[in-house]
Amino acid sequence: MPPREGRHAVWPDRIRAEVVAAVRAAGIEHPWAHQARAAEHALDGESVVVATGTASGKSLAYLAPVLSTLLDGAETPNGRGATALYLAPTKALAADQCRSVKELSHPLGHSVRTAVYDGDTPFEEREWIRQYANYVLTNPDMLHRGILPSHPRWSSFLKSLKYVVVDECHTYRGVFGSHVAQVLRRLRRLCARYGASPVFLLASATAAEPAVAAGRLTGLPVVEVADDASPRGELVFALWEPPLTELHGEKGAPVRRTATAEAADLLTDLTVQGVRSVAFVRSRRGAELISVISQERLAEVDRSLARRVAAYRGGYLPEERRALERALHSGELLGLAATNALELGIDISGLDAVVIAGYPGTRASLWQQAGRAGRSGQGALAVLVARDDPLDTFLVHHPEALFDQPVESTVLDPDNPYVLAPHLCAAAEELPLTDEDLDLFGPACEDLLPQLEAAKLLRRRTKAWHWTRRERAADLTDIRGEGGRPIQVVETGTGRLLGTVDAGAAHSTVHEGAVHLHQGRTYLVRSLDLEDSVALVEEAAPPYSTVARDTTSISVLETDVEVPWGDGRMCYGSVEVTNQVVSFLRRRLMTGEVLGETKLDLPPRTLRTRAVWWTVTEDQLDRARINPEILGGSLHAAEHASIGLLPLFATCDRWDIGGVSIPLHPDTLLPTVFVYDGHPGGAGFAERAFRTARTWLAATRQAIASCECDAGCPSCIQSPKCGNGNDPLHKRGAVRLLTVLLEGAPEEKETQEQPPGGSGEPSEPPPGP
Repeated sequence: MPPREGRHAVWPDRIRAEVVAAVRAAGIEHPWAHQARAAEHALDGESVVVATGTASGKSLAYLAPVLSTLLDGAETPNGRGATALYLAPTKALAADQCRSVKELSHPLGHSVRTAVYDGDTPFEEREWIRQYANYVLTNPDMLHRGILPSHPRWSSFLKSLKYVVVDECHTYRGVFGSHVAQVLRRLRRLCARYGASPVFLLASATAAEPAVAAGRLTGLPVVEVADDASPRGELVFALWEPPLTELHGEKGAPVRRTATAEAADLLTDLTVQGVRSVAFVRSRRGAELISVISQERLAEVDRSLARRVAAYRGGYLPEERRALERALHSGELLGLAATNALELGIDISGLDAVVIAGYPGTRASLWQQAGRAGRSGQGALAVLVARDDPLDTFLVHHPEALFDQPVESTVLDPDNPYVLAPHLCAAAEELPLTDEDLDLFGPACEDLLPQLEAAKLLRRRTKAWHWTRRERAADLTDIRGEGGRPIQVVETGTGRLLGTVDAGAAHSTVHEGAVHLHQGRTYLVRSLDLEDSVALVEEAAPPYSTVARDTTSISVLETDVEVPWGDGRMCYGSVEVTNQVVSFLRRRLMTGEVLGETKLDLPPRTLRTRAVWWTVTEDQLDRARINPEILGGSLHAAEHASIGLLPLFATCDRWDIGGVSIPLHPDTLLPTVFVYDGHPGGAGFAERAFRTARTWLAATRQAIASCECDAGCPSCIQSPKCGNGNDPLHKRGAVRLLTVLLEGAPEEKETQEQPPGGSGEPSEPPPGP
């Protein structure tokens, strides 16, 4: 990609000279045109979203009006100067932005009182922040649990609130985005009660229809600034497919070298050559593993180099995260294996290369990660190392699906009753809910409020709804959709807390016998206590990793839409999914070879969610030459491949969704394939699948048919998370089945018109919680 020629602009006259001086002190003589445009809209009182490329100066676009207002010196009615609130999806990004603001505002003296307020903030500092800070940086979780429920203590800050900055807003999608949308509505409601009406400034490097997405997130009209005027160095992007090994996996399928092993080799080679690099990997375990492999190989070359590579992921203790961030910022670390915690706008300028171990799930994330290299305007390298699965294989052989397509639309559904209900309770505890408030929270309120009253959570008194319980309403929900109390990982010999694991992932990641990696060290889980939320581990060095297996059943609760596909049907509605982790596999580290399987005894978990499903008839099976012996394998293979390809059509990750295929489902009385959202109430992914079903399933059929294997492999129909050990599977039957199904598919616009709500709007909610 050739460098773009930037266009300078002059700051609006109303921006104070002190801000211009600070900008120049930071080495920026003039702003780019998009920065000036965004500042103009903000100073005019319009909410604005800046959707320009990575390292295009979005921070300056929102800091200019913020600093200008904070430095203005005018007192608000309560005698306190103007205030601003910054929201980041991660603590690390908020801390990084705080450091940048302090550096930028240093020439201005102490007029900007900047502070980070999150779960790591010492209690002795919190009161000072509430009373005196005028630029507070936090995250949606702390806003939800800490600031809004304690709004009387924040009253002077909220009365003076002029700007709310929502950084990296493309990350607010699915269930998390839906929760954040309601948290922002609660914030707007409280500000209005205190007499404030803040302007929202949003920023994202990767967003489709940014104004629409930002409007859905905030509930406000938002002006879009998307013309990127910043200069950019050349980016060389490589697609890397690991070679086949001599090993064979499940059912004798050929096995490629793992993306983890390839990425570790690349990170090692780049570090030896002095190239500053980050290897992005999808899982916490993968980040640790790449770090360990790279350190071992670097030690063989030069022991000092091994200390310059580390892992970075969620679940570390606060002091560990801060130390790694300092080492990365200073250049002490040369290579880093990281989860998407570093995908966001943390200043890691000076990187020369990015290695991406496996497609990160969306084009938005792919470009966000690739954009971390070359942030100072120099040329850079990005390498996507394909995993052995249908989507990654499809992408390396169809690069146009990456480079010729726009990033995905942001999918979120604030009206999801599983999301909305707890926020109505939280809002009622903050201030009693009146009829005038209901428009702010959306049309689903009318149906939900009687249900919440029947559940004795809310009570109607005169003209308002009141919270009835003693416990905090904000504790009803985890806005990241993780659900439940985090599992503490404790070392048995010392009692030392190593970190935490999300409750939703505990059954599959810290079950008894699981291999757990932390800071380059390997542990074995000796026991998992679900009641006390503790996993006890001890240090060990097993030559394998572990992968959980599960079983899943599904029942249809309500069919919202049913569209004929020839004799078959494409449906969308509400389902109940019952899942149970039943065993785990031990896989050799470098090759993925299966060494054995161990049974587990864990309780089942139930999920009410949204799904898309399709059925086929006996006539269609006859035309596809599918007999009863291969029917189950054909359906199963089509299910796996369709889940693998869905991230191309919905803003989701393979692990955000699940699937079930049944030769004779008791609710449909036909062979049926289900694909469902892996979050209570749904996250919008199944609805997007329904709307794009023809294109999605056509790509699925092509991915299976074009794979070079004989009977199915991880590159086409085998799934890394299959609870049945990828048995049965029938590759050719899946291709014939999808061919016949697609012959009866209506034009896509016909399908898109069917779901309630229309394109880009939330679907009709399922029955209340």
